[in-house]
Amino acid sequence: VQLQASGGGLVQTGGSLTLSCEVSGGILSGYTISWFRQDSGKEREFLAGIWRGGPSTFYADSVKGRFTVSRDNAKNTVYLRMNSLKPDDTAIYYCAASARAILSTRRSQLVYGYWGQGTLVTVSS
Repeated sequence: VQLQASGGGLVQTGGSLTLSCEVSGGILSGYTISWFRQDSGKEREFLAGIWRGGPSTFYADSVKGRFTVSRDNAKNTVYLRMNSLKPDDTAIYYCAASARAILSTRRSQLVYGYWGQGTLVTVSS
């Protein structure tokens, strides 16, 4: 399974951006897909995820209400819509896929065996 993240860029504070994660080499509905981000000098942080096979989603408290994750199985693509962006949201954003994530592990990067290359989001003040 390969993941290709795209859509990053430079945006002003308060702006919006939508990231895409295209999945190939596997059936999207068979994987839980999540978004993480990592800023320099910081640990990788879970943001949002969408369960395999269904529309149910889950979020980190830090982005709940601002970020929305969705999937289009026909396009084998998962999206992350980000609103009300702040300078603290500046980071490299990664999408990742897991075939074995369960309720207790869904936010842990350890259960995600497939990762995209990352896309840089920069929010200017």
